[in-house]
Amino acid sequence: MDLIIIGIVSFLSGIMASMGLGGGMVLILYLSAINGLDQLSSQGINLLFFIPIGIFSVILHSKRKLIKWKFVLLPLITGGIAVSIFSFIATKINADMLKTAFGVFIIAVGIITFFKKNKNP
Repeated sequence: MDLIIIGIVSFLSGIMASMGLGGGMVLILYLSAINGLDQLSSQGINLLFFIPIGIFSVILHSKRKLIKWKFVLLPLITGGIAVSIFSFIATKINADMLKTAFGVFIIAVGIITFFKKNKNP
């Protein structure tokens, strides 16, 4: 039964992630809060899950000419550097501190998103 639930959550997370809706956040919350995995393992699984979803999304969006490739290189390089640094830091800090930081991040993103004005109604 657990495998069925994991499959459903993973499928829904993949759909949301491919649309840019933060499916990975849903997957991390499920793995850590409901399934009882520690935060670091949940985030690691999420990163591994993101690779095929990201590749698939890039292929689909590229075919539809929705990607402006001249803007991709700098975020790709800086994002790769940030992931490398913060993945290393995440392995060195206390699991409770990691959970708290992740919770604060989710709340901050929610507040910012809630109060952000949409320029294109």
